[in-house]
Amino acid sequence: MLGQLERPGRAVIADFEAGLGTVLRMDGRPVDVVVVVVEPTAKSLEVGRRAADAVREGGLGRVVVTANRVRDDDDVARVRAAFPGLDPVLVPDEPAIVAAERRGEAPLDAAADSPGVRALVQLAESLLPGRG
Repeated sequence: MLGQLERPGRAVIADFEAGLGTVLRMDGRPVDVVVVVVEPTAKSLEVGRRAADAVREGGLGRVVVTANRVRDDDDVARVRAAFPGLDPVLVPDEPAIVAAERRGEAPLDAAADSPGVRALVQLAESLLPGRG
């Protein structure tokens, strides 16, 4: 979730546990953006869809869906079907990211031109004010 601080130009990004609990506990307190991260599996897509619906229905913030570990066109189709009306950021299953992390390197430094890193940069840009 991304929320603005009192000072302009500052942002807070918080990573919460998986599932619906955090969204349900927001209790009407909106933020700027809620990033719903899913994988292209039936269970993950269902939980992610329910979270995105709860955020939209509760007016809790703009929803950005990010699908991680996308392997093929079938995965892309499943993700898009689960989130009609949204344009999910699709992060491919990326060996270069895993290799960089194992070496203790930032994927952006180690493999900036890889499809997975480009997708993560797209995600970061989508979170900027005035985007999306």
